[in-house]
Order: sequence, then C-alpha cells, then structure tokens
Amino acid sequence: MSKNTIIQTVWQLAEPIAAELGVSLWDVRFEKEGASYFLRILIDREGGADINDCEAMSRRIDPLLDEADPIPQSYYLEVWSAGMNRDLVRDFHFTQNIGKKVMVGLFEAWESGGEKEPVCILKEYRGKTIVVTDPAGTDRELELSGLRFVRLWEDMPF
Repeated sequence: MSKNTIIQTVWQLAEPIAAELGVSLWDVRFEKEGASYFLRILIDREGGADINDCEAMSRRIDPLLDEADPIPQSYYLEVWSAGMNRDLVRDFHFTQNIGKKVMVGLFEAWESGGEKEPVCILKEYRGKTIVVTDPAGTDRELELSGLRFVRLWEDMPF
C-alpha cells in the first residue's frame, strides 16, 4: 500500500472519531525514521488540544487501525496536538489562516543578508502558490514547491 493510500485510509478512520471527541483532524503523517515507522495523527481544538484529547484519540483509533490493518509493516502510533506554530500543508490549513502570521522557510534569503525564515502575513492561497506580505510591506507570490515550509506563527506569550 502506498504512503498516500495509508494516509488517506487513516484519515477516513480518524476523522469521525475526532468529530465525536470534539477535536478536529489537522494532519496524518506516515514517516520512516531510521529503521522505524511512525503513524502520527495531529489533532486540534479551539484553544489547543491537550494530553487528554491525544490520549482519547489514541485509545479510540488504535483498535480501528488493528481491524482495518492499512499498514503492512510494524509502526508506532503517536497522537499529537498540532501545536501553536504548526506547519501548513493541506488546502484547508491555508484557507483557514488567511490574514494570519506565517513563518516562511526560504532556501535563499530575499535580500543579501536577509532572513531565510521571515514572518509574513498570509494574504492569499492559490493552490500551488501563496501570496504573503513580507515584513517590509511588499506582497510576494511564492510557489509552495520552492519553500522549505510554511508555518503558522503565534507570538510567544513570554
């Protein structure tokens, strides 16, 4: 089974459980690190998901994963809160966060000596590109494939 098929299958299993628990499904990731595989389910709720939300999701999804058996190899199941400064990767991540601060991971700084991770305002999402307003107030259209990451940016409260 392909990685995308695994993610899609797990998403379909996890989404109704998340809704029942009053959380939203933020992302599903199937990743290999060293010799181990990890199935990571990221959840969110207004005000942020906590450890109890993660535990409840884990307990509910685990038997469904055992029954459906969408992953042929052994893996570790991890359920995480999406966190404050989360990566934007799916269409709804971008559309829900128009007008908010994002950190943009550039491969090369825009100006000589400039930052490679500027905090900008997400102005538009166009599928394969985004428009951000950079710290100088200039609108820039960026291809997502040419970025290291786009991350929601919440100022730290301390």
